[in-house]
Amino acid sequence: MARMELAPLRPWDDFCPGADRFAKPDFADLTKWNNRVISNLMYYQTNYFAVVIVVCLIVGFLNPFGMFLGGTVVSLVFMASVWAGENKTMIKNFKKKNPTLFIIGVMGTSYFLLSLCGGVMVFIFGITFPLLLVLIHASLRLRNMKNRLENKIEGVGLKKSPMGIIMDLLDQQEEKMNKIQDFIEGKLKE
Repeated sequence: MARMELAPLRPWDDFCPGADRFAKPDFADLTKWNNRVISNLMYYQTNYFAVVIVVCLIVGFLNPFGMFLGGTVVSLVFMASVWAGENKTMIKNFKKKNPTLFIIGVMGTSYFLLSLCGGVMVFIFGITFPLLLVLIHASLRLRNMKNRLENKIEGVGLKKSPMGIIMDLLDQQEEKMNKIQDFIEGKLKE
């Protein structure tokens, strides 16, 4: 079994630079927006994990049982969804074509189950809020050439990283890395 490796922690001034490195995504071109999000998720993955851990620790400190329950429920629902996606062709195709809707379905199911246990506030602040922060940053942060090149150069190693594994589970990794490679090769030919 391959050893999991963490991507390097990117400098915080690169992660949160001035406003000139952020822009509203082009909602008309969903493919370009999706590529930006995937590229940023892969490039800044360790920074994103650090942000999520800090928020989870804060919420976990305030409500440890609720955070444990919320994390357990979301993990179990996600694992069940991935298992169903691997064993049911219809779900696998849906997951590959609509990863955002798949995640929304996982989160909606988790929300419903946690509402039965009274853990809605923990779900909102401890689980949904960090994911929303990551999605907003990944959507707004403009990619640079270093980001694109690093994703391609580290492509093989990222397959063994936590974010690479998550992208594989969502059936997004291989296709997006190939698109990044095609883009870079096209730019090099120009």
